[in-house]
Amino acid sequence: MRWENLTDEPEHGRADAALFGADAVRTRTFDTPEFAGITFHEVRARSILNRVPGASRMPFEWTVNPYRGCTHACVYCFARKTHSYLDLDTGLGFDTQIVVKVNAPELLRRQLASRRWQGDHVAMGTNVDCYQRAEGRYRLMPGIISALTDHANPFSILTKGTLILRDLDLLARAARVTDVGISVSVGFTDSELWRTVEPGTPAPERRLDVVRTLGEHGIGCGVLMAPVIPFLGDRPAQLRATVRAIAAAGATSVTPLVLHLRPGAREWFMAWLGAHHPHLVRRYERLYAEGAYAPKWYQRRITRQVHELAEEYGIGPTRAGAARRTRAAQATEPAAPAGGTEPSGAASTGTEPTQLTLI
Repeated sequence: MRWENLTDEPEHGRADAALFGADAVRTRTFDTPEFAGITFHEVRARSILNRVPGASRMPFEWTVNPYRGCTHACVYCFARKTHSYLDLDTGLGFDTQIVVKVNAPELLRRQLASRRWQGDHVAMGTNVDCYQRAEGRYRLMPGIISALTDHANPFSILTKGTLILRDLDLLARAARVTDVGISVSVGFTDSELWRTVEPGTPAPERRLDVVRTLGEHGIGCGVLMAPVIPFLGDRPAQLRATVRAIAAAGATSVTPLVLHLRPGAREWFMAWLGAHHPHLVRRYERLYAEGAYAPKWYQRRITRQVHELAEEYGIGPTRAGAARRTRAAQATEPAAPAGGTEPSGAASTGTEPTQLTLI
């Protein structure tokens, strides 16, 4: 395993020095059912604030990723490629070999206090989920949220994890002093599709319960409807059912994202597709013949359908560049769309596709 190659954001092609040495790694397993077959590599990172390259379409410049690898085991996860920088398998290895930056909270607090830090927005959950199962044991997010709150530093979180509700009080406290954006990822409500394509995640209805609970506590929550999976989750009736459920949960916004297949994720997803839906392999090869993204005509069609449904059910899309604001303490101030975690490449108020780069 090449620990010397674990830089802050190797997926963006950076060549930074290693964030820790091999002697800073402790490998552990836990004899509990929820962590069966999972190996954790505990590391002490040298840096936790990761700068997003200028060429990126993301509307933020900084991210914090306390974990690498993800037990959600989503077969389409774009971040799978990052495991190859460690000589780890991007398939099963990504799902079961989890890097944990155990000093993330203290390191973040120190970096936020630096004179060089300008208080820019910090996005979390844009690489792998910061509320995956490992967070239940390592509890890194309370310290991270507290550090950001104490410095009144704006931040956003994107998650598929219900564990975020554990930190509800911390999020409400943060919202009283800074801009906070929360988004939950729910691409579909089809239970059979969920069980095979996102086997390690909470069920879609449980994620929508998170949206509902946050809203009940004055914390607006947007939904990233991602991914919309061609030929499996894109029928009009499926889109309607998903948007209807999102609206019923009280989401402040809904932003669709069609499945994209980058190297690393593409191979794993296509292997899954061949095993579960072999009749679709040729159709996918044609649809994604030009690269990682589905054709724009297809993306526009899905985006238009979802936006029309959202309007019908009384919710709107997240606007690119919209303020990421949640003010739990100001009941008279209407909540702005809290979809700040979605790095959008195009305005999502029209029919143009929203091409995001998320988990």
